[in-house]
Amino acid sequence: MKILVKEMYRTTQWQTLPALAEWVIAEAIRIQQIPAPTFAEAQRAQYVATQFAALGLADIRIDEQLNVFGLLPGLQRQQSGILISAHTDTVFAADTNLKIRYEYDMIYGPGLGDNSMGVAGLLALAKFFKDTGRQPACNLWFVATSGEEGLGDLRGMRAAFTHLKSHIGSVINLEGLAFGHVYHAGIAVHRLHITAQAEGGHSWLHFGRASAVHGIMALGAQICRLVPPSSPRTTFNIGMIEGGQSINTIASSAGLWLDMRSEQSAALRKLVEQVYGLMQGLETPELQFHAEVVGDRPGGFLAEQHPLVQGALAALELENVRATLETGSTDANIPLAAGCPAVTIGITRGGNAHRLDEYIETKPILAGLRQLITLTLATAHHQAQRPNQAAD
Repeated sequence: MKILVKEMYRTTQWQTLPALAEWVIAEAIRIQQIPAPTFAEAQRAQYVATQFAALGLADIRIDEQLNVFGLLPGLQRQQSGILISAHTDTVFAADTNLKIRYEYDMIYGPGLGDNSMGVAGLLALAKFFKDTGRQPACNLWFVATSGEEGLGDLRGMRAAFTHLKSHIGSVINLEGLAFGHVYHAGIAVHRLHITAQAEGGHSWLHFGRASAVHGIMALGAQICRLVPPSSPRTTFNIGMIEGGQSINTIASSAGLWLDMRSEQSAALRKLVEQVYGLMQGLETPELQFHAEVVGDRPGGFLAEQHPLVQGALAALELENVRATLETGSTDANIPLAAGCPAVTIGITRGGNAHRLDEYIETKPILAGLRQLITLTLATAHHQAQRPNQAAD
């Protein structure tokens, strides 16, 4: 695969790439200016579909999950293709101020890197093939997915992969700020909304009655005393707490939102069981707990020596970038959990993701696009040469 990557790099005409890099910056800003909170990606999805059409993709459609599909037919159309994906949703509310600010070689704007730049990179790849007239060796499915962030629970990729899994042999997933990293493993994630219920009452007249707020605080304190393993790395976080009616009311309801993650599914299951044990231990006839699963992302792993991983590393090496292998929670979790080779790569660097002062760096974009194009061309040739082993 490394040899194939070098060959694709050497034989590709890169004269139009500087203009493409400028185009992708402008495109990322256009995308960023369209609000797209998780579960409300319709306007952004429609824009992407329009761009897919302008870039000459076929079989364009928007599904019920607000995923956007487009096909670039390959030279060997009957062989397994490649799914190229980037999520359209953002963590920011629809009324967020999306003003852009330029500072030296950085551009600031909420959601610009995560993941407007990833979606723009998806479009730029299609534009490269249109502008150069080059045809990939196998089919390329371009999919802008919904519901990657937060409570979206990867719903878009779940639906997209289910629809396309018989037509693809690998996945290249794009995250705008991940340049220089190759994500080859998806960590397992389990999320709970835990609620407490009690009779409640007046703080003076009914002092001593069970309080849902006191109960949820006691549970949270016990969760915070848990010591998960460092290997495999396992974590938890209480992200939100809610409940109560007033300062002088014994609360009848309260809740917390718990995020748990691990590099191994078995370790995650053990942590989840510990939390349920704590809930059971605190329950009384007057205080009851209920847990609703609000997120369940499967884990998966692709060996470092797999051709797709080696190809991604080699493409960065050609840009004089020493890549780091990473684990994380991305859309790639879904194909990895199903045994389909998948990596997540980036278009540029930046910082402050999920913050209002999020920013991208403009200088790495040229190399980020070249990496994406090289890896896509090489992976397509690899699959076309080994049609029965596309998912090896």
